[in-house]
Amino acid sequence: MSAEQSIVASNSKPLRVGILGFGGLGQAAARVIAPKRETIWVAAADQKGYAYNGEPLNPDACIATYRSRGSLGYLDPSGTLSSRSILDLIQQASVDGYFLALPNLPNNFMATVARQFIQSGWRGILVDALKRTSAVEQLLELKEHLQQAGITYMTGCGATPGLLTAAAALAAQSYAEIHSVKITFGVGIANWEAYRATIREDIAHLPGYNVEMATAMSDAQVQDLLEKTDGILTLENMEHADDIMLELAGICPRERVTVGGVVDTRHSQKPLSTNVKVTGRTFEGKISTHTFTLGDETSMAANVCGPAFGYLKAGASLHRRGIYGLFTAAEIMPQFVN
Repeated sequence: MSAEQSIVASNSKPLRVGILGFGGLGQAAARVIAPKRETIWVAAADQKGYAYNGEPLNPDACIATYRSRGSLGYLDPSGTLSSRSILDLIQQASVDGYFLALPNLPNNFMATVARQFIQSGWRGILVDALKRTSAVEQLLELKEHLQQAGITYMTGCGATPGLLTAAAALAAQSYAEIHSVKITFGVGIANWEAYRATIREDIAHLPGYNVEMATAMSDAQVQDLLEKTDGILTLENMEHADDIMLELAGICPRERVTVGGVVDTRHSQKPLSTNVKVTGRTFEGKISTHTFTLGDETSMAANVCGPAFGYLKAGASLHRRGIYGLFTAAEIMPQFVN
């Protein structure tokens, strides 16, 4: 078999995919990935256990078990209860790539999980949808370790950072100089408890709050805050990794990137349209703005999970060619998962 034929053969083999974290985002990821032909969803983990027996997982059964019993560890016959579920799953499962649908709180959690993969000797593709600039900076410190471990890690690959960052990177090509990148998002969630970790991350960006305070808040305290704001969270000048990702890609200094938005925790309809505006100067000296707007009908889950798996497929393409290390959504184009 020629080298070219070998690549075609390897590309035709479905990716065996796992999901770490099974809250609202992890459950949505299961719904997104299960029907795909180019992937097989075989593994998932939560805080108390994991599901894996080598066979494809059923999203309905997994979600029902998690919601009724609190852990995938109770799933029959694939579940295993474990106090170190991620590490046990890494060691037990045959998986090509994982989507880390994990909380971004505490802020060093994603880097801690990355270290577990490095230390375990596992090789493959990781993709996350983390938000904070400082969290990406922690992963950057692990870049050489990931490379040496044979791990291709795609970071900041959700909606923002992710889809909108990539759109900004493309839009920037029309200009000789980028003056500003402004990302504005609207998120509608009918029930905040379906996305507890995400809402806590957003609260950490509010004036008077920080990561430590948001992490320590009980559900009752979160509920009290949402009662005071009528379920609305208005976020401005967030610490969002779009800035460092666009800076690393050489598009503009991070100070020219701003991110903010409105989250409605009581209604599924978006309070405003999600968009990115890239303003710059063309080579002719004209000042102009490109605007990319997401359809209001697309949910936060669709705009996070779809790109995440697209970047996981792109990461698999890199990994097959022996390209390891850390990459961002502004550096690599996602590949559509059929």
